[in-house]
Amino acid sequence: MSHALSRGARTVARELITVLVTILGLLAVTFFIARVMPVDPVLAVVGDNARPDVYEKARQDMGLDKPVLVQFWLYLQKVVQGDFGKSVLTSNLVIEDIKRVFPATLELATLGTLIGICLGIPLGVLAATKQGRWPDHIARFIGLFGYSIPIFWLGLMGLLIFYAKLGWVSGPGRIAVSYQDFVQPITGVLLLDCALQGEWDAFRNAVSHLVLPSAVLGLFSTAYISRMTRSFMITELQQPYVMTARVKGLSERRVVWGHALRNAIVPLLTVIALSYANLLEGSVLTETVFAWPGLGRYITNSLLNADMNAVLGGTIVVGLIFVGINLLSDMIGRAFDPRAR
Repeated sequence: MSHALSRGARTVARELITVLVTILGLLAVTFFIARVMPVDPVLAVVGDNARPDVYEKARQDMGLDKPVLVQFWLYLQKVVQGDFGKSVLTSNLVIEDIKRVFPATLELATLGTLIGICLGIPLGVLAATKQGRWPDHIARFIGLFGYSIPIFWLGLMGLLIFYAKLGWVSGPGRIAVSYQDFVQPITGVLLLDCALQGEWDAFRNAVSHLVLPSAVLGLFSTAYISRMTRSFMITELQQPYVMTARVKGLSERRVVWGHALRNAIVPLLTVIALSYANLLEGSVLTETVFAWPGLGRYITNSLLNADMNAVLGGTIVVGLIFVGINLLSDMIGRAFDPRAR
């Protein structure tokens, strides 16, 4: 018993060290890339026509006159305290801006991932059980299409067809301007806030704005999840226990869904977690096309305006989320799979 506890403690300590080193590496890479970019953050503060003495004073106040390693150490101390600095673009603390825009990205990525799960897993299972036949070809085509088509082009075509031509959905933005004052931010997740306050007209309007961008992300998620589900299921269906179950007279439905898919769930959880993390960090183009006020659009606008504090803060948050979700998926895998333990 004590040996098992000791081994578990060593495993936890090793993972914590790995996470800390990863986060430190993320901070270092992000910081030094920002410093070598051909962008002067001082000019973003004082303007292009500032006098040399004003420019130099601002440079000293921002700590940019110190050696790069000293700058990184000072920045690291602030980040540990949750201080990402002040945004030049909004004049707010970066952490406050991130708290304001992140729920929009969370809402969009969550719905996109749910679409991917609901469509991708059944599609992958069907493709694996009908390998080499027309359902398999359709599933593989959807996977190839979802990976190959540029998201920004798909978003623009969706707006042109379903918004401009057919009028089935609302256009860019998160909610119509006429409803913005009706919904007070509680959680930051607009659909949830509308439901909590009983603003069902605003809720329907928000859903109408959310459908198209989430469908675009959902297609990408469906492509990834369906392809991985197909691969996992083909492997599981070739295992001896599947043949044994069939020999015992179990129905094909029970063999596929009750046995093969059950054993494929653990690696699938990792795939779903990584897909979710990818949507959280990779929705920049989607948010830009649909004018979605999320974290990706915030980082893009900050980069275009040389607001490096905001760019650094947003990038670090995205990296931390990715590392956290990856670690969580590993922990879930170990909990449900004795072989991983």
